[in-house]
Parts: sequence; structure tokens; C-alpha cells
Amino acid sequence: MSAPDTALVRRRILFLAPAAIFLALAGLFLVRLFAGDASRVPSALIGRPVPALDLPALEGLRGPSGAVPGLRAADLAGGGVTLVNVWASWCAPCRLEHPLLIALSREPGVRVVGINYKDDPENARRFLGALGNPFAAVGVDPNGRSAIEWGVYGVPETFVVDGQGRIRHKHIGPLTPETMAGFREQIARARD
Repeated sequence: MSAPDTALVRRRILFLAPAAIFLALAGLFLVRLFAGDASRVPSALIGRPVPALDLPALEGLRGPSGAVPGLRAADLAGGGVTLVNVWASWCAPCRLEHPLLIALSREPGVRVVGINYKDDPENARRFLGALGNPFAAVGVDPNGRSAIEWGVYGVPETFVVDGQGRIRHKHIGPLTPETMAGFREQIARARD
């Protein structure tokens, strides 16, 4: 090869190298984007006691037996299975999973409680007033601090807590009819 041909090859390599690197990285990111199930992200809290929790009640929220209380960690260790649902009125997937939470709240031996995440209290009350209230207790987390301690990535997320107050399962994203069989299996395991 002559000197002008070598220079031309070098220029082509310099021109094509960034494009080739970009395409390789884009391909890798695309493959990783569709690999796995985001709802199966492991949680460091599985098998551990629930984090500290002392959240005030959603003011003005009433249930069948009067005012709905706030939420404390001690309330989650009273025997039986408790589902802790992190939700917000501004969350569209929360609206979609809500009928399933209502159905779960009617099952014997299952208690459903909620952490209202970074929400306007009036909007939260309106949400529950329109769709129904599946929660035996609702704690308000206005700044998201408690959600951080629970390792919440975003809303909705639902935790299965056993009778000793230990987290047994974490479901990321909305509960759906497709995920309910597996979720009910987790509830049954928490009873054991």
C-alpha cells in the first residue's frame, strides 16, 4: 500500500470507529432493556423486619368503623398477613390495580394497609372516595422518606408482611390479573 492509500484507510477507520462503538453500545443497551422482568428486582429487605414507620393518618378519611388510622411499624406485627401498598392519587397504574386491592382486602386473613406517597391529601381522599377504600390504615408520606427506607423505586409497589412483621415479598409495579396467581402464592407462603 502506498502512503496516500494508508492515510485514506486511517481516515476511514477514524470516521467509522465512533459509529461502530455507538452501534455496539446501543445494541447492548437494547438487549439489556428487554432482558429480565423489572418486577423481579431483588430487595435487601426480604426476610427482615419492616423498617421504622410512624406515619400520620390521612385526615378526614373515614372507613366503615370510623376514622382510618395512620400506620406504624408495630401495627404490622400483629399476626396474620399484611399487604403494604405504596400508592398515590396521581399514579395511573395505582388506579388500574385498585380493584384488585379491594378484592384482596375482602379475603379472610389478609389485611391491606397503604402508604400514601407524596400526594395531596384532598386528592388522596377523593381517589379513595371514588374508587373505594381497601385500606385498614393509611399512613401519609408527604416527602417520601418512609418510602426510601422501604426501598421503594416508584408507585405502586406492594409488600407482603408476615405475622411477625417481616417482609416476605416485594412486588414492583401494579398488581394485574396476570400477576395475581403468583402474588397469592406469596401471601400463602407468608402465612406458613
